[in-house]
Amino acid sequence: MPLALYALTAGAFGIGVTEFVIMGLLLAVSADLHVSMTTAGLLISGYALGVVIGAPVLTALTGRWPRKTVLIGLMAIFTIGNFACAVAPTYGLLMAARVLTALAHGTFFGVGSVVATGLVAEDRKASAIAVMFTGLTVATIVGVPLGTWIGQQLGWRATFWAVALIGVMALIVIATLVPRDTRPEVDADWRADLRAIVRMPVLLALLTTVLGFAGVFAVFTYIAPMLTQVTGITDRAVSPVLLVFGGGLVIGNLVGGRLADRNLMATVLGTLLVLGVALTLMTPALHNPVAAIAMTGLLGAAGFATVAPLQMWVLSKVAGGSRSLASSFNIAAFNLGNALGAWAGGAVIDHGPGLTFVPLAAAAFPAAALVVAALTMTITRANRTVAFAAGDGRGNI
Repeated sequence: MPLALYALTAGAFGIGVTEFVIMGLLLAVSADLHVSMTTAGLLISGYALGVVIGAPVLTALTGRWPRKTVLIGLMAIFTIGNFACAVAPTYGLLMAARVLTALAHGTFFGVGSVVATGLVAEDRKASAIAVMFTGLTVATIVGVPLGTWIGQQLGWRATFWAVALIGVMALIVIATLVPRDTRPEVDADWRADLRAIVRMPVLLALLTTVLGFAGVFAVFTYIAPMLTQVTGITDRAVSPVLLVFGGGLVIGNLVGGRLADRNLMATVLGTLLVLGVALTLMTPALHNPVAAIAMTGLLGAAGFATVAPLQMWVLSKVAGGSRSLASSFNIAAFNLGNALGAWAGGAVIDHGPGLTFVPLAAAAFPAAALVVAALTMTITRANRTVAFAAGDGRGNI
């Protein structure tokens, strides 16, 4: 893998820390800003919705820019947003700063995925995406536990100061290592790309992403109170357990990428099935500390095993030539799933059976994603059959 790919990984690491570290800071933020835990949890939903808005809009606006310029600008927005989080005096301003930070997220991963696949051979493209997303997974192993510890020792604002510094360093690495000639196609047209995306198979594939990741974030958003209030582990033990979750993310992400290079469709279906099983088993496991920690690791592995396959599916198998915009839309879909999951988990806590049953309720999301994915594959196969029959024997009309 070329060094430029690891520069993208560095950027992904910074973004991953700011996205995920808030989970370990929910209790501190809610106490300091005098809001409920579930209201603090909406900071995750707000961030995710910022990604949903920013991904397609910024990708369309920067579609004709050199991709290296786009990536550097996005890391600058990310850094400024985290500085704003660190000094926000109220919950409303903190939410606004989180949304500003999130605007860079979707386009970075969308454009970065296209850059990553352009740096490697055809049979390594899904693995290249997985390597870039490893920045997210390493963020959960190193950045999130460290950020949580910093927040516990120095206050949650110190964590965001540290994340802003990470953003500065990531910007420097990208500016140094990503090739200058990483440019968009000269005929890039966001209107044509958008028409290519709003076809039924593509929309269903995006819905699959939304539903799959909603299941992950319904649980991950409330993992700290789940472990302390249901399993009974101490507050100080949450950071080490997050290390286990992060280890699962790294393993699942890389395995998912390798499997997707071999058989993309089977990997999409298989990873969603494993995710549903892991969520189902987590509710009874929460009552035993050893089982809860083991299932936390399995949840991380199952959740992120879906990322590279779903991204590659939309990028190269479903959306055709609309690569950057389609890629950004799928990043937006991941984060729409994050927002949906965080909201659904809060609803189960406030209006449903409670914290213990959040994982069991969350299992409904990957189950629905499996149905949608199978339907999408059936429609895609049928469309190819029609094109083949109506064309010249090779599917050309």
